Amino acid sequence: MLGVCFTLAAALQVPPRFVPVQTFTLAWTHSIEKIRWEEDYRVARDAQGHPVLIPGKARILGSGAGMDPPPDAVHHADGWYEYQPHTGPLPELRLTRSPYTADYDWCVRGRCQPLRAVMPTDGDVTLLRPCAAP
Repeated sequence: MLGVCFTLAAALQVPPRFVPVQTFTLAWTHSIEKIRWEEDYRVARDAQGHPVLIPGKARILGSGAGMDPPPDAVHHADGWYEYQPHTGPLPELRLTRSPYTADYDWCVRGRCQPLRAVMPTDGDVTLLRPCAAP
């Protein structure tokens, strides 16, 4: 069974957490510009059978200083810019989770909740890796 494994980069006392999921959305609001970002991901196996994260569509609700959508983004009437990131499969995501900003939103099957409901934070970096069930 595939999913994602969360670990806190700096805190050894918090055990890793496995979440069985094949697709999810990671969302956040930019701390300065207050602009919503959403990125879709899929967990799959590469040609060698190793779990990888496959980036799906990404969306930005507007634009701001240093946060312009890529040139190939499509602007929709509701204000969202949508595009397909041009990165290949990813081995991990490094999520900086500051105590001074809102947490990421973790969305599965259209339901979102703060990431802290899935994995606590120590106010530093949380690693999100594709993995197989332990």
